Amino acid sequence: MNDERLQGHARFTVRQRTARMADQYVVTVAGPGDSEGEVVAFARRKPMSPKEEVTIYTDESRTSVLCTSEARQVDDFGAVHDVRDSAGAVIGSFREKPVVSLVRSTWAMEQPGTLELTGRERNWAMAVLRRVWEFLPYVEFVPFLWPYHFDFTATGEAKRLMSFDRKFGLRDRYVLDIASADIDRRLAIAQAGALDTLEER
Repeated sequence: MNDERLQGHARFTVRQRTARMADQYVVTVAGPGDSEGEVVAFARRKPMSPKEEVTIYTDESRTSVLCTSEARQVDDFGAVHDVRDSAGAVIGSFREKPVVSLVRSTWAMEQPGTLELTGRERNWAMAVLRRVWEFLPYVEFVPFLWPYHFDFTATGEAKRLMSFDRKFGLRDRYVLDIASADIDRRLAIAQAGALDTLEER
């Protein structure tokens, strides 16, 4: 799917695929009941890389690059991730805000020529529960199954422009809903992958 057609869609499903060496995600157009429709992107994190690097292809064949995402530094927490198009031009960036994320995960997503978006965990109680869960004994053998969600708004405003909702289940599956036509879908997909990969660490 080319960039123009991709930009015309507003709702996507994001499903993590089990892989031995690297995180992989299949992104599709959301159909009725959030069923999986046409594949629009296939994301793969570079294994064994000191910095977070993700290549997002147009489909599962991995023959054509849609965009890439790469952290500017080795430390994930607070690192700026630059998202580039297939030609290498920067289309935006995102980063986690370290201090406020200690209690409630918060991200900043920037796109040139638009307002900065702030993404926060929707539910305060769920945010606290996720943090308490990490300190419980034997949690490494029991995944956190309860859904958690993120809402993105223009900084200083209340209107939701993008949301990322985790669905209940053993496998990581999400719905990415974009309410603004101005948000670059490639940047949104890259941010969505990071919300799963980095939030799960």
